[in-house]
Amino acid sequence: MERVKRIQAGDVRTASRLIRNLEDGMVEARSTIKHIFPLTGKANVLGITGSPGAGKSTLVDGLVESFRKKDKTVGVLAVDPTSPFTGGAILGDRIRMQRHAEDPGVFVRSLATRGALGGLSRAVGDAIHIMDVMGKDMIIVETVGTGQQEVDIINHSHTVIVVLIPGMGDEIQAIKAGIMEIADIFVINKADREGSSKLRREIMAMLDMAPPTAFAAGWRPPIIRVENAFEPEGFAKSLEELTSTIEKHYEHLVKHDLIGSRVRRKTVMELNEAIRTCILEPVLNRLIANGETEAMIEKLINKESDPYTLAEDVARRYLKDLNL
Repeated sequence: MERVKRIQAGDVRTASRLIRNLEDGMVEARSTIKHIFPLTGKANVLGITGSPGAGKSTLVDGLVESFRKKDKTVGVLAVDPTSPFTGGAILGDRIRMQRHAEDPGVFVRSLATRGALGGLSRAVGDAIHIMDVMGKDMIIVETVGTGQQEVDIINHSHTVIVVLIPGMGDEIQAIKAGIMEIADIFVINKADREGSSKLRREIMAMLDMAPPTAFAAGWRPPIIRVENAFEPEGFAKSLEELTSTIEKHYEHLVKHDLIGSRVRRKTVMELNEAIRTCILEPVLNRLIANGETEAMIEKLINKESDPYTLAEDVARRYLKDLNL
């Protein structure tokens, strides 16, 4: 397939167009992914998550530079919040990474969440496959930063970095949020701020309370302090330590045969998403087109029925084999 060959050759324009078409739900884009999928599985996927304002984009920008110094090609997927009016991304993290725009070894793409739970758009998995086939050694997925919904990143990544900053007054809330449980590496960003040591102690205390079984084959998530980006020397040194830790974690996964379990988790998620796309979406689209959705909404507003009864009726009509 000519399009796949162009993507394998690193054609950014073809890759960008395919990702856009996947976001728009175009059937022909899905057909291309069918040809791309067997060629995937070579890239190291890094997920970066954390609260809004934690400095994730600045950290990603620094990591791109650090990996490029090691002669690694990099793909970046920046998952942005969605405009409720246009459905488009409203931050556009690519603006913050303009200095890499002329580097052929770097491909940066923003994606809109489009209402997807978990802070990730449904197109993320396929976009990762596209960058993988383009030959990117490292693929960095930066999530939108929506608190408890951020745990979805674990389904896409080999290594998950949770970014926290001191002085926000929400350390305890962050620990409760659930994102703390998915971290392979913790980063205390802007570590020159007051409260950095306190935050580190709280993370260590949380890790101390976790049972040994919580750590995959003995990997206790390290805590990396990253200096302020406006202090270039300290920032660069911190990024070297972080990059080295990322590589050590990947080596740990390979050494202890843990890559397979992460691939399986990602595969289960992708299969479930594909089934929803192929079964649920056509049903919802038909209900909207023939006016049934609006009629059901009116019934619910008027308390003439309930969501489960209406949903079961739809399932009986469209999914006859379920014997509901």
